[in-house]
Amino acid sequence: MKLMRGYIKAIDAFNRGVGRIMTYGIFAMMLILLWSIITKFGDQPSLWTLEAAQFAMVAYFILGGPYALQMGSHVRMDLFYDNWSVKRKAITDAITVICLLVYLIVLLWGALGSTAYSLGYFGSDALGFFVGLATGTESPGTLERSRTIWRPYLWPIKAVLCIGIFMMLLQALSELFKDILRIRGEAA
Repeated sequence: MKLMRGYIKAIDAFNRGVGRIMTYGIFAMMLILLWSIITKFGDQPSLWTLEAAQFAMVAYFILGGPYALQMGSHVRMDLFYDNWSVKRKAITDAITVICLLVYLIVLLWGALGSTAYSLGYFGSDALGFFVGLATGTESPGTLERSRTIWRPYLWPIKAVLCIGIFMMLLQALSELFKDILRIRGEAA
């Protein structure tokens, strides 16, 4: 139980810090869109602004998600839930979090494959590719670019997706541990 509490404390602190930083990400997106408006009035529209705003929104959403999970800010159907006991809520939440963990593992596996593809790897084992990159036995091939006129590289935003999904996976595990403690009648 001490190990679980230490994990909860560490992951919650990390995701809280990242989440609080990401709350300012909305201002980055607003500045990009403001620049787009200004340049359109000057008859020199910027081609990069829409896609950059989309990338900023993805980063804002995916890196802020674990913090939202921690704070209980995701949508929940409270019709019956509010009237349940703490233990019943914890059991229901634990089942839901286990389903979320399975989903996040599948999502992370797909994101790793997509990121490996964007780095020019066309093999079947994306995880092996990243291990090879880390050890220096693998090198990226042709880097994937967007099909828009701006043509930015896609691997940075795909890497952000992988990081955000991994952070959400860690936070979901923290929430599961909190539910286990509540089921046992201990304070989380």
